[in-house]
Amino acid sequence: MGYRKSTPNDVDSLIPEEWGGMWMFRNSLESEVVGLSVMELEPGGKNKPHDHESDGEEEVYCVVDGEVTITVGVEAVTLGENEALRVDPGEHRQIENTGDERARLVIAGAGRPA
Repeated sequence: MGYRKSTPNDVDSLIPEEWGGMWMFRNSLESEVVGLSVMELEPGGKNKPHDHESDGEEEVYCVVDGEVTITVGVEAVTLGENEALRVDPGEHRQIENTGDERARLVIAGAGRPA
């Protein structure tokens, strides 16, 4: 089969339901290069601070609904609906919903070509 379909029902959320949810589709889609995730954050919700220095994965965050602040290193970048941000693998980052409504993001990640 040349395609695979997946929904959040096919994967476990990495974020507790009371803070929103985060569903990573790389494994359920059997993707070899691109990782795709959907994240929902309640106001005040945030993800775990992290970087991708060890795996070389760059990430692109696109806000579909709401507003978030992504701290990249020591700089805070606010994104609203239909805004996107790319982050280098080695940059430390954390996403927080600093708005008044539930935020929804689509996150794409991929390693650098060899």
